[in-house]
Amino acid sequence: MQKNKTQPHNLHTMKKIYFLGLLLLSFYQFASSQSDEKYKETLIELFRVSHTEQTYEAAVKQMFSMFRQQQSNVPTEIWVDLEKEMNKTSMNDLISMLIPVYSKHLTIEDLNELIKFYESPVGQKYAEKNPLIMQESMQVGQQWGQKIGMEFVNKLKEKGY
Repeated sequence: MQKNKTQPHNLHTMKKIYFLGLLLLSFYQFASSQSDEKYKETLIELFRVSHTEQTYEAAVKQMFSMFRQQQSNVPTEIWVDLEKEMNKTSMNDLISMLIPVYSKHLTIEDLNELIKFYESPVGQKYAEKNPLIMQESMQVGQQWGQKIGMEFVNKLKEKGY
């Protein structure tokens, strides 16, 4: 008879623990989803102030230009509609895909500090000039790669290869 009295008590305790576990899990998921949404909003803001968003939009425009050349039979109004639609969804998709990458390396506090930097005069100047710097740096990088390639070939020749 003693077992019968303790079983309902144990069952009641287990139900409490189960309910508490569900409550904690729900709270964690709610807090996590709020945290994820806040991170996403902050990352979007960083992309805006750093002109990263403009860079991605320019890349989409460039892709559309290539597709238009390849598919010249498609009317212009179709391309305009497609580009508008892609601009609405593609950036949001990209940010969603980038959140795990950024959150692995940068906290939301880090993002906020970067936003502060990009809102400063020097940050704005850097954001504005960075596409030009990158373009010119790629050209220098190609020259550098050619130079190293030639040196590599010459060294191999010196060694008889």
